[in-house]
Amino acid sequence: MPKTSARLLSLLSLLQARRDWPGALLAERLDVSPRTVRRDVDRLRELGYPVAAMKGPDGGYRLDAGTELPPLLFDDEQAVALAVALQIATASGAGIEEAAARALNTVRQVLPARLRHRVDTLRVTAVDRPESRPGPQVDSGVLMAIGAAVHAREVLRFDYSPVSAPAPGPVRPAEGEVEGEGGRGVPPPPPRRVEPHHLVTWGRRWYLVAWDLERGDWRTFRADRIAPRTPTGPRFTPRELPGGSVADFITARFRGTTAATGDGVGGWPCRGEVILSLPAAEVLRHTRDGIVEELGPDRCRLVLGSWSWPGLVAAIGRFDADIEVIGPPELRSAFAQLATRYAAAATPPRHP
Repeated sequence: MPKTSARLLSLLSLLQARRDWPGALLAERLDVSPRTVRRDVDRLRELGYPVAAMKGPDGGYRLDAGTELPPLLFDDEQAVALAVALQIATASGAGIEEAAARALNTVRQVLPARLRHRVDTLRVTAVDRPESRPGPQVDSGVLMAIGAAVHAREVLRFDYSPVSAPAPGPVRPAEGEVEGEGGRGVPPPPPRRVEPHHLVTWGRRWYLVAWDLERGDWRTFRADRIAPRTPTGPRFTPRELPGGSVADFITARFRGTTAATGDGVGGWPCRGEVILSLPAAEVLRHTRDGIVEELGPDRCRLVLGSWSWPGLVAAIGRFDADIEVIGPPELRSAFAQLATRYAAAATPPRHP
């Protein structure tokens, strides 16, 4: 018979592997008597593991959730996966970076040498693109509250803070965001009421995808601007998300596309069409969102979208080629404005 300590670890591993275990099957797997299994279960309970006994003809045991987190037992693949996940979590922007770093250090200290070597050879360093200001941090309690409402399918009420400064990078503002909400002299808006569907991350920001009950439409809300209210509202039946999946929906919203058109440029507020004196294959290599049509060996049509006309002109101007503007007139005007601005920038300054 194996030593008691080793047998307890084997019993704990079995109880973690599946939800319910008949007592006779546990005794068979451990090669002990049912009486020994009962004594070992009592020892685990004394150590803080909430092992529940199941009634019935055969009887059995189940490892339940307790009031405190007891020591856990992981197999090799689980331990490596946990260590890698904790490395990624240290740059998640979810307000758990310090806790994740401490947990990673704890896990690494108890890893066997063979597993520690595997983890150390896969050191993950998250490097963000340089920004004018750091990305917003989200309180982990807010994420937990949002996640709980999503899981329970309960209407979520929350206050939504105004935008204090433009968000860095090209990410589109979340739907439902209103500049200057609750400003000086303006009464604060009433709490938002939504049916929360998904909590997602995009570009190190956390977003809530929800059906806005007041506006009758899908919206995305930045989690760092959400202040949940309690209690939550009634339960709801989830609606079908446009696009078929949350990944397609979020990609369409933040890249300016629309699930309805699916053409890659339909959702941008500024959309233009030009002819470039370049092969279509060369333009296509540098165009992520847009339509490229071959018109000849060294000529192609490009349809592209952007959040502003100057931004669209700058995106088109990066191609080192002659440009023929097809439309609309706003695009032609933006080219003229930037041409004047660039010509002024090329003129040497006059010093007194």
